[in-house]
Amino acid sequence: MANDFEDTLKINYKDETSKLLNYFWIGFTIYTASFAISTSTTVNYSVCQVIQISGILLFVPAAIKLISWKFNNTYLKTLFIMYCFWQLTIIARGFSFDYANIKVMLFDAEAGLFRFFVPLILLFPKNLLYYKKIVIVILVLGLIFLLYDVLFIHNLLNLDYENTDAKFTYEHFVKILSVSSGLILLTFPYQSKRTKYFALLVILVSILFSVIRARRALLIMTISPLVITYILLLYSQKKNFIVALLPFLIVLVILMFGDSGNSRSTPRIFRLLSDRATEDTRTGVEIAFYHDMSPQDWIIGKGINGQYYCPGIDLSSLTDYRRMIETDYLNIILKGGLISLGLLLLIAIPSLIKGLFYSKNILSKAAAIWILLWIVELYPANVSNFSLHYLMFWICIGICNSNVIREESEINIAKILSN
Repeated sequence: MANDFEDTLKINYKDETSKLLNYFWIGFTIYTASFAISTSTTVNYSVCQVIQISGILLFVPAAIKLISWKFNNTYLKTLFIMYCFWQLTIIARGFSFDYANIKVMLFDAEAGLFRFFVPLILLFPKNLLYYKKIVIVILVLGLIFLLYDVLFIHNLLNLDYENTDAKFTYEHFVKILSVSSGLILLTFPYQSKRTKYFALLVILVSILFSVIRARRALLIMTISPLVITYILLLYSQKKNFIVALLPFLIVLVILMFGDSGNSRSTPRIFRLLSDRATEDTRTGVEIAFYHDMSPQDWIIGKGINGQYYCPGIDLSSLTDYRRMIETDYLNIILKGGLISLGLLLLIAIPSLIKGLFYSKNILSKAAAIWILLWIVELYPANVSNFSLHYLMFWICIGICNSNVIREESEINIAKILSN
C-alpha cells in the first residue's frame, strides 16, 4: 500500500494519462457551459450546439482511452458490470433515430445520451494528483456561473413565477455549473484560502438566487454541503455540537414563524419563497405517474425515451405525455425500473459506509458525504444528468472503494492535495 501511495507522488503531470484527462475535462467544460447558456432561451441554439460538438470531439475519445476495467473489489466489479449492462438495455429500449431525438440525445445534458455513460468515469485512473484537476474544473465552472449570473441578471431577478424562462434558466445554471463547489467546501482542509473563499462565494450566490427564484430543491442542494462543512469545521475545532447547530436552528425558526400570516410584511426578496413554502407541486404529477406505470414498467422501466401520461401539467407542450418527472428516483424508475435504482443503491450505499466509517482521512469522508447528499437529492431534484455534480458522485464512489486512499494518513493526503 505504501508503494502504491508513493507512486502517486512520482506521476508526471505531462504523462499521457494526464494529457487525456486534460482533453476530457476541457471538452466536458465546453459542453456543459454551452448547454447551460442554451437553456436561457435568449441565445442562438445552433451556435451552442456547434460549440457542444467541439466539446464532444474532445471528451469522448479521451474517455474511451482512459477507461480501464480494473477492480480490487469483487462485489463492486460484479454490481458495476451488471449496472452498466442494464444502462445499455435502457438505451436500446425505445431509442429513436429521428433527427429531433438525435439532437436531444447529443445536446441535452439532462435528457440526453451521455448521462447513461457517466458511471464509466469510475473506471478512470484513481490517483490523487489526477483528482486535483477536478478542483480546477469546479473553479472554472463556478467562474462561468458567476459570469452567466451577471449576463442574465435581469432574467434571474424576474419574480414572475409563471415566467418559465427565468425559472428554468437558473435551475440549470446551478445544477450544471455551481453546485459542485460544495465539494471544495467539504474538503476545506486541503484547499487554499482563495479556493475556499471563491467556492463559498459561488455557493452563497447560488443560495441567494435560489431564495429569490423560490427554488426549494436548489436550496437543499446548495445549503446542505455548506451546513455540513460548518459543522465539520466547528467539530474539528472541538466546539459543542449544539452550538454548531444553533445558528441554523435560529434561521429555521425565523423561516417557519417569521411571516406571521402577513405576506406583505415579508421582505420582497423572500416573498416568492414564502408564498411557495407550503405549495405542493409534486403530488399531482406523482399520482399521474403511479397510475400510468404497469407492474412491468415498475420492474424494468420504459427505456431511454419512456413517457407517462400526465395531462394539464406542461401547458406549453403539444402532448399530455411527459418524458421526465421532477422526483429523480422516480425518473430513474421511469427509464430503467426498480432494477436500475436498486443496482445504483447497492453500489452507492456500501461505498458511503466504507468512506464514512472505515477511512482515516477527511477526503474519504467528504466523498462519502457527497454520495449521501446525492442520494438524498434524488427526491427533490433531477441529479442523474451529465453534469460535474453527477460525475463527482461516481468519482467519490471510486475514492470510497480505494483501500489505498481510504487507509492513507491525513498527513500524506494533505501533502499531495495541498501542494
